[in-house]
Amino acid sequence: MAKRTKYVKPEQREILTAEVLASKRIGPNFVRVTLGGPGLAGFTPMGYDQWFRLFLPGRDGLRLPSAASNLWYAQYLMMGKDHRPVVRNYTVRAWRPAGAGEFGETGELDIDFAMHGGETPACEWAGGVTPGERVGLLDEGIMYQVPQHCSYSLLVGDESALPAIAGILRSAPRDLRGAAYVEIVHPDDAQDLGEPEGVQVNWLVRSDPTAAVGSVALAAVRDAALPERGVYGFVAGEQRLASGVRRHLAADRGVPKADICFTGYWRVGRAQG
Repeated sequence: MAKRTKYVKPEQREILTAEVLASKRIGPNFVRVTLGGPGLAGFTPMGYDQWFRLFLPGRDGLRLPSAASNLWYAQYLMMGKDHRPVVRNYTVRAWRPAGAGEFGETGELDIDFAMHGGETPACEWAGGVTPGERVGLLDEGIMYQVPQHCSYSLLVGDESALPAIAGILRSAPRDLRGAAYVEIVHPDDAQDLGEPEGVQVNWLVRSDPTAAVGSVALAAVRDAALPERGVYGFVAGEQRLASGVRRHLAADRGVPKADICFTGYWRVGRAQG
């Protein structure tokens, strides 16, 4: 059996430019930024948990690498700390093709920022950005890949993984069976995910400010009734949540490690953004 790769990459990659069309608060801890402009004409939506490198203006404006291959990082380092853009990884929350947008005639891409208290460079940018500002994007593809022998999807994440889980549920076949466990800070951060009828979405509020990020979701998964076989796990968010759920599924539930996609987006003390 051929081994699956972790990523499904886009067929063609290039660093695109886009401009901010709008920014709005969509919950107590989320800001949605909408990008557009003619530079997005080269973006190919893949659905699911499609993610990308987001290049934000540095100290002296927006400077972008020219290479879309792995050489982009070497070019980035050669720019020097005073001239580099801020680079962070984000997920496509929604895509609207040209002609179907809310703000103009170009394609539009929504990014949801979990604000983490607004203390990181990307969160500060999202909280104060104005229309017309330019950014860069480098598409990295998707990670969610359900093997044929799996018939049940288990999606687990904290607030930083909410856009990825939302994208998966929006893109999934309407006969998908499974469950999603999404840990959030405030009940008003819950969103309409458009999930298939056979998927149960569980919103888990981390109301105790002293509780470890991911602890509520991890406890819920440990107590969950899951099928004995055929489970595919997608786990993302804070590093200890991702590794803890993976360890539980593999050691306690007998889920093959190859059937668990887990990604640590960030670590406590080193927030994403």
